Amino acid sequence: MKKWLFLILFYASFANAQTTQDVAQIEDYLNNITTIKADFVQMASNGATSEGKLYISKPSKIRMEYAPPTDVLIVGNTEEIVFHDKELDQITNIDYDDVPGTKILTDTIKIDGKILKVTDFYKDAGSTTVTLEYTKEKDMGPITLVFSNKPFELKQWKIIDPQSVEVTLSLYDMHTNESIDENLFSYKPKARKNSKRRH
Repeated sequence: MKKWLFLILFYASFANAQTTQDVAQIEDYLNNITTIKADFVQMASNGATSEGKLYISKPSKIRMEYAPPTDVLIVGNTEEIVFHDKELDQITNIDYDDVPGTKILTDTIKIDGKILKVTDFYKDAGSTTVTLEYTKEKDMGPITLVFSNKPFELKQWKIIDPQSVEVTLSLYDMHTNESIDENLFSYKPKARKNSKRRH
């Protein structure tokens, strides 16, 4: 009985401690992705739910098309992200640094404790979950990434948005490293009379 208890405790401890190999696998996977196309379902801790399509092209290009009734378009291609609320006909410019998920997925990352560090980790037979934080950017919240293990593939991420709402984005029918029309990352509004900037 004591032997089995020891093995169970040993396995539980091992499963929750990241190794150099685990970190390298996460780095390699994220850094070897050049583009992402996927459907997504977004759920927030305030009860809001939405879905849509996601496009990412490194470096620093993202497009999120929310399906009605959300009716929002997010486009980023340089240093800022444009948030267009179609219902209100309102445009908001958001800094990339305000969205940790976007920053990690569109940059080359190094999880070495100097820029990014692991603050939580869990791995079992089916999935790997890691929480990362930027060490020097205290205003940027953590991001939790969830991967399937076989094959190793990004399935979900969680962030805390500027309003302190936890947002979970789950990915479906994902395709990586395929060609994406660059025009998807261009935003040309008809008018900016209701535009504003958020810092």
